[in-house]
Amino acid sequence: MSSSNDIPLSNILNSNGNLASSSDPICKDSINPKHKVGLLGCVSLIVGTMIGSGIFASTSSVFINSGSPGMALIIWTGSGVLVALISLCYVELGTMIQLSGGEYSYYLEAFGELPAFLLVYASTFFLRPASLAAILLASGSYMVEPFFSDGCNLEEKQLISKYLAAFFLGVIIVINCASTRWATTIQIVFTAAKLLAIAILVITGLVRLAQGYNSEFQNSFNGTKTHLSSIGYAFYGGLWAYDGWNNLNFVTEDLKNPTRNLPLAIIIGIPLVTGCYALINVAYLTVLTSAEIANSSAVAVTLANRVYGKYSFIIPIFVSLSTFGSANGIAFTSGRLVFVAARKKHLPQALAMIHYEQQTPVPALALICILAWVMMIPESSNFTTLINYFNFAAWIFYSLSIIALLWMRYKKPDIKRPFKIFIGIPVIVLLVSIYLVVAPFSEKPLESTYCLLVILTGIPLYFAFVKYKILAPSLMKLFDKLTRSMQLLANLYLPYNTSEENTKF
Repeated sequence: MSSSNDIPLSNILNSNGNLASSSDPICKDSINPKHKVGLLGCVSLIVGTMIGSGIFASTSSVFINSGSPGMALIIWTGSGVLVALISLCYVELGTMIQLSGGEYSYYLEAFGELPAFLLVYASTFFLRPASLAAILLASGSYMVEPFFSDGCNLEEKQLISKYLAAFFLGVIIVINCASTRWATTIQIVFTAAKLLAIAILVITGLVRLAQGYNSEFQNSFNGTKTHLSSIGYAFYGGLWAYDGWNNLNFVTEDLKNPTRNLPLAIIIGIPLVTGCYALINVAYLTVLTSAEIANSSAVAVTLANRVYGKYSFIIPIFVSLSTFGSANGIAFTSGRLVFVAARKKHLPQALAMIHYEQQTPVPALALICILAWVMMIPESSNFTTLINYFNFAAWIFYSLSIIALLWMRYKKPDIKRPFKIFIGIPVIVLLVSIYLVVAPFSEKPLESTYCLLVILTGIPLYFAFVKYKILAPSLMKLFDKLTRSMQLLANLYLPYNTSEENTKF
């Protein structure tokens, strides 16, 4: 008797003409997720996603808002410590609730549907596409940098950068749709490439330090800014460079032995990145002054032009590869977030379908790709504008995750916790997170309020389309028809029982 793997998906709509799902016997051979990501892949995903555009593009922001080299180094190291602490909180959450979707799954368990919907609404339609677009725009910008001299046509340069960014995005989505193994293998390769670039910068810094280029480290705290809002924005610049630390929590179901590999990957990956960032900043300070770093939009390129001469083109190319790898990691995890939300019926059911053979969430990845492409189109769209709104919203949701952890400690003390941290850690992280959310209001109240209002627009959408399902029957029929058409054209199916309203934790 032939297995379901021998039958074309176009022939496996169930007997009612509905989408084939895990409840249909014909799909039984392929409903379980393929746990392909081991420890090396986990570490590469964390390191590869974190080391992207931040250390190369947000360095100037840290120096501008900190005011001195000494404080800047404290900000970079302090950001790493904060990320390490909050990551430990996420390890407890991720090993306790072993489902993909990250914060979305945790909010469902702790708070219910509305906060979870607001998260997935903001992440799917704004935060994740904006982050992906910003990083790829930085990648395109660095890639064209060696081919444009000073005084060139900036509009032409920006246009070519956007074309490259759009092309890179298409390549990334195709890879992630084709195979989880391809995506993680490429992540490992690009992580190795970016570590090589970092090694070049670090060695340069250590050599110059040994040669006596240490003037920036003398009286290194002169000019330090102490205003709370300035320090908050300095941390924003540093924390953007670390963003991606939580990406493993979005793909928990794709991990081999998450109880072991999730905490190990955090313990290995974050100290590695923190050390790299500190040493890179030391390298910058052995070549450039604090003022030059603060005034440079591409510090690594400025350093390369100063030190490497005709070989300076190597650094922008390596930086572009670094950002490409970071974008690949974000695409990989974003698709899983959308998939999990659609599985819970918080997004259209079509987005919960996966490829019959490759077991990848093709519709979810396609949605993220399209939205990121749209965000690249406006003339004003660039790296800075796209990340300005990202940080504020991200730390709202990070704060809620810590509250979820503390709430479940109180409300569900008997739930199995393979990894449990000291209660003081989430309390400290929550206080710092609240500060990072409140600080921008004193400096830029309009931008922060606008971002908050965008998130809150999800409330009426939740009650209209999720809670009370106010959809015309004709529109529902259209969605069903489109969903079936997507299944037939792209070899997709629903990997869960469609009669189940909720997946139990």
